[in-house]
Amino acid sequence: MFYRVAKAFMGLLLAAGGFSAGKYLLNIWSLGSWSARWAFLGLITLLSGLIGYSLGSHVINLIVQAMRWLEVKLQRMPTQDIISGVVGLIFGLIIANLLGASFFHLPIIGPYIPMAGSIFFGYLGWSLGTKRKEDILNFFPFLPRFKEKEKEKNRGEGRPNYKILDTSVIIDGRIADIIKTGFIEGTIVIPGFVLEELRHIADSSDFLKRNRGRRGLDILNKIRKDSGVNVKVFEQDFEDLSEVDSKLIRLAQKLGAPVLTNDYNLNKVAELQGVKVLNINELANAVKPVVLPGEEMLVQVIKDGKESGQGVAYLDDGTMIVVENGRRFIGQSVVVLVTSVLQTAAGRMIFARPKGTERKGNDYHQPLEPGECQCL
Repeated sequence: MFYRVAKAFMGLLLAAGGFSAGKYLLNIWSLGSWSARWAFLGLITLLSGLIGYSLGSHVINLIVQAMRWLEVKLQRMPTQDIISGVVGLIFGLIIANLLGASFFHLPIIGPYIPMAGSIFFGYLGWSLGTKRKEDILNFFPFLPRFKEKEKEKNRGEGRPNYKILDTSVIIDGRIADIIKTGFIEGTIVIPGFVLEELRHIADSSDFLKRNRGRRGLDILNKIRKDSGVNVKVFEQDFEDLSEVDSKLIRLAQKLGAPVLTNDYNLNKVAELQGVKVLNINELANAVKPVVLPGEEMLVQVIKDGKESGQGVAYLDDGTMIVVENGRRFIGQSVVVLVTSVLQTAAGRMIFARPKGTERKGNDYHQPLEPGECQCL
């Protein structure tokens, strides 16, 4: 019902416009008889009405969409921005009317200059009002003010929850499993220049680089298909920057989003420039199982350590275990007893000794069995 009324209204509106245009044209053209003049006027009015009626629904849809878009934008804007923008809009329209009155009586274009001036100065006033809201609110002390926390909250609600992936974390591959678990929310942003870098790596003549690039592209396809999160490719490039890391930092500053990476150098540079970084290596260290001194575990000694007699083993998550006096167990599985745990910037390191040995001075000795004696 609403659309039928709207279409009829648009038809009548354009019919009236066609009638006015026909009268203007008849004043310019000299048609011979009154019947020809009325036929021309009726034809142009009818055609205008039919065009308005046929386009009525489309025009109404555009108007409704524009109103919804404007409503969403205004709901996301802080109240102080709206108040200062309205004040700027009012001053802009006042200036437009004062200047437009001087040009109103110009021939042909005179009536249209005030309308164009109102649009221009109205937009200019709104834009300046929102950008200089502090000065406007200080100039008009009676205007309401709101707390800074409420303003930041309103800004945060209107900002998309983006997470930006860099090249190293894509090639690493663990990010796909982390996203799939649901611990990372929001929209995953893949910059276009990162895709271009992956393509160059995948086309490299070096075998290892080519495999790494293809692995990165496979990980991206896995994230897009199986992760269940929104994935957005950000096509904008920064031509004034040549390095991918610098472009990532610029993009993160523009979007107000953190960067997901495992690159130590990018982590430090981004922190210096005030960009939040989510390092998956730090996440991996945080979720490693806690091992306490005195606990027992079964490990396989793989190689000898730096110190004399030491052996080195690894847990499934890559944590290194230094087994004192474990060199003689290389290639074997042995039960060890944890003696201490060291947390470093590179990760967690565990020190242990084979179970059943006891320390005397700087050496480890096997305990005596019943009935045995230690010869001196």
